[in-house]
This record gives sequence, structure tokens and C-alpha cells, in this order.
Amino acid sequence: MTSDLRERINALTERHLSADEVRRALHDPVSAAEREAVAALVRWFTARYPTPLERLAYARRAYSRWQGVHASRVEPH
Repeated sequence: MTSDLRERINALTERHLSADEVRRALHDPVSAAEREAVAALVRWFTARYPTPLERLAYARRAYSRWQGVHASRVEPH
């Protein structure tokens, strides 16, 4: 991943939303396309990790990766 892409992703995922933006997002109904996209992801995930134990193991690995990535961004006190 390039540093430019990383910066763009960070800018999108870490931006602060106004109260109006949150209200609008919560008020808008989920589209059929968005609902199908989520359903497709769930079908893929449950096929890839069919048992609760496999899903938990995946979640633990993902959380461990997330901690490693974000640990370097935490400023010391």
C-alpha cells in the first residue's frame, strides 16, 4: 500500500462527522444494493469460516493485526 493511499484511507476513516451527517446517515434507508452486498459478504464469510470456532479464531487474528497496526500510531504520554 502506498503512503498516498494510506493517507487517503486514514482521512476517510478517521474524519469526524457532524451531528447532522450522523442523523442523515441513520435516517436514510439501506438500499437493496447495499443490503445484497452485505448479504454476499456474510455468505462468503460463513462459507470461508463455517464454524463458530473458526470465526472466533479469525476475529482474534484480525484483532491482533489491528493492534499491531494501531500500536505504532499511539502517541506516548
